[in-house]
Amino acid sequence: MNSELNSIILSHQTTAVVVVNESLQIHYANCAAEQLFAQNAKRIAEQSLTCLIQNPSTDINWLARPFQTGQSITDSNVTLIIEGKPLILEVTASPISWQKQIMLLIELREVEQQRRLSQELNQHSQQQAAKLLVRGLAHEIKNPLGGLRGAAQLLERMLPDQSMVEYTQIIIEQADRLRLLVDRLLGPQKPGQKQNQNLHLILEKVRQLVDLEVGSWVNIERDYDPSLPEFLLDADQIEQALLNIVINAGQILKPQSDGHLIIRTRTVHQVNIHGQNYKLVAKIEIIDNGPGVPVELQDTLFYPMVSGREGGTGLGLSIAQNLIDQHQGKIELESWPGRTTFTIYLPISMT
Repeated sequence: MNSELNSIILSHQTTAVVVVNESLQIHYANCAAEQLFAQNAKRIAEQSLTCLIQNPSTDINWLARPFQTGQSITDSNVTLIIEGKPLILEVTASPISWQKQIMLLIELREVEQQRRLSQELNQHSQQQAAKLLVRGLAHEIKNPLGGLRGAAQLLERMLPDQSMVEYTQIIIEQADRLRLLVDRLLGPQKPGQKQNQNLHLILEKVRQLVDLEVGSWVNIERDYDPSLPEFLLDADQIEQALLNIVINAGQILKPQSDGHLIIRTRTVHQVNIHGQNYKLVAKIEIIDNGPGVPVELQDTLFYPMVSGREGGTGLGLSIAQNLIDQHQGKIELESWPGRTTFTIYLPISMT
């Protein structure tokens, strides 16, 4: 009777529950687990947990620790790719005695929308703080650079031997190079002039520019929503932001012979952007089939001087985010091996 009651209780749990052995082979899955993994219990029980879970954000073998410690463990921020979509879960593994052996009862709970929003706001605040720090440093560097360049020019005029001008020219050229780098770090400081624009015309310009650079090794696919209306934006700034993101994706795909890049637009309703609700929003997705962004870089990829590409400056995505921020929009990243999606949201109308 107790066994039957336990089975009924587990089957009616809203939390996904699976039971695995020491090899992480699944022996049981409740109804909520069937819904989570979009498979029936029999099919789930034919697999090991390591095969069932795709591209977890953490080493799945940590779940086996309770076999050694006898204590439950919990990770409240695990991202799993299920049916091609990322889910943020709280995962708890507890040792239990079942059928005369020690097993693990694993509970997987979806993180609520409010926590996602809180995480997004926290990440945005950290990015803004990092940008302010870099800008402060950039300004501090810019002032002495001007003095250095001016002193080199004065010295050049006073040199008795013109053969030594070569050295002052090196000083001037390097000061100019650093000044250019600092200007790029600072990025555009003021919003541009916004007018009603057709986003697809901007995307077509971006596609043509990227196609000229990477078209020989990347197939670019367009999937545009014809219902997307014109709305207020600065065409030059949005073009620059989108170009930085698309060209970055194209360059990541360069070593591949089967590189595929999708540019997709949709209109979406009732979207929260940095705590503000918008009635109608333009959604732009840049999807590639590259190697993915390393997990350790995903939270900081939009910081200045952070790059996931060898030889990259780490400025393109930072500038893109700054430009999108000036349009009250946001950029999201989802990435695992074989698929990376940058999603840009631009407000069309408020609630």
